[in-house]
Amino acid sequence: MQVKICGITTIEDATAAVAAGADALGLVFYSASPRYIDAERAAAIAAAVPPFVTLTGLFVNAAAEEVLEILARVPLNLLQFHGDENAGYCAQFQRPYIKALRMKDGLDVLAAMNEHPRARGFLLDAYRPGVPGGTGETFDWQRVPQHSGRSIVLAGGLTPGNVAPAIESARPQAVDVSGGVEAAPGRKDPEKVAAFIRAAKG
Repeated sequence: MQVKICGITTIEDATAAVAAGADALGLVFYSASPRYIDAERAAAIAAAVPPFVTLTGLFVNAAAEEVLEILARVPLNLLQFHGDENAGYCAQFQRPYIKALRMKDGLDVLAAMNEHPRARGFLLDAYRPGVPGGTGETFDWQRVPQHSGRSIVLAGGLTPGNVAPAIESARPQAVDVSGGVEAAPGRKDPEKVAAFIRAAKG
């Protein structure tokens, strides 16, 4: 099971997550988020991350110029689009990407996936009107498609206490956590991070 720790804002949190066994780290380039960081801080974090850890940049309906500016300054391995971005927008950056799908009632998950044939995977997150992610809420894990042939990243309200049953129920390829391992918004609790990774990989 692969684990992404999202909303990293400091070098200390990044290195602690990597030491605990994180496979990927998420940097949030969405200014309305309490976990937002600018390119300068992101570049400093990136410089401290060892090879073979996937550095992911999260964007929400950003102007293409903004994404390109970040890419020029921060060596991101993967892009994560959390807004209403279409496939053409996501593919223009010539970088692997995953598309977040908010699990609104009535969403046809497979149809939404088919709209992004070039996506590396799909992050399934809880839906709350007007909030593009980081809600701290879960959704019905039985809604995760089991035979899509696409990589699924499970997110939404995961914690060290519920990640194991979530994995058992949804059977994703990876899990993503942000608020569930925090000491305060934007700051991780290293003990919670380690406990989450142990539970996910156990």
